[in-house]
Amino acid sequence: MDRKNLIHSFRSYQTNFEEEKRFIDSFLALLNHKDCFQRTHLPGHITGSAWMVNGDRTKTLLVHHAKLNKWVQPGGHADGDENILNVALREAEEETGLKNLKPFTTIFDVDIHKIPARKDFPEHFHYDIRFLTEADETEKIIVSDESHDVKWVSMNELENFTMERSVLRMKDKLLPDG
Repeated sequence: MDRKNLIHSFRSYQTNFEEEKRFIDSFLALLNHKDCFQRTHLPGHITGSAWMVNGDRTKTLLVHHAKLNKWVQPGGHADGDENILNVALREAEEETGLKNLKPFTTIFDVDIHKIPARKDFPEHFHYDIRFLTEADETEKIIVSDESHDVKWVSMNELENFTMERSVLRMKDKLLPDG
C-alpha cells in the first residue's frame, strides 16, 4: 500500500466513529508532504500499527511500551517506507517475535495522538494507520527492548490494561454492531 493507494483508501474510508472521521482530512493533508513518512517530519508523521488478534478474535496482543509506559498495539515509524502495511507488519514482528501473521490489507483504524517530548526530540504527533492482523497465540512471544512486556489480553479484560480510547475503539470494531 503506497502513498497513492493510501490517499485513495482515505478518500473512501468509512467508519462509524466520529473521532475517526475527524482525522481523515488531516491524514489527506499530511500525505501531500513529501517527507511525511520520515520520523523527522514535524509536527507529525505517518506511523503503522497492527491490531493483532487470535483466530477467534477473543484476544489481542499488546505491548507494554517502554517509552510511553502503557499498553498499546505493536507499531512504529515508517522511516521513509511508504508501504505502511509492511511497516505495521515489520513493527509487529520486531516487537512481538511473531512471524506467522495474516494481515487484512485494508485500513482497519486510524488515529492521531500526541507523543510527549523527550530530551532528544520535541513533542509531536503520530498519524497512525492500523491494520487488523491475525496471529497464532501459541507461537512463542519475544519481548523486545522497546517494551517492558508483551501479552495476549482477553477482549473482555482489555479495560484492565488500557483506557486509551483509540485502543478500545479497535475492540469495539470487532463487536457485531461495530
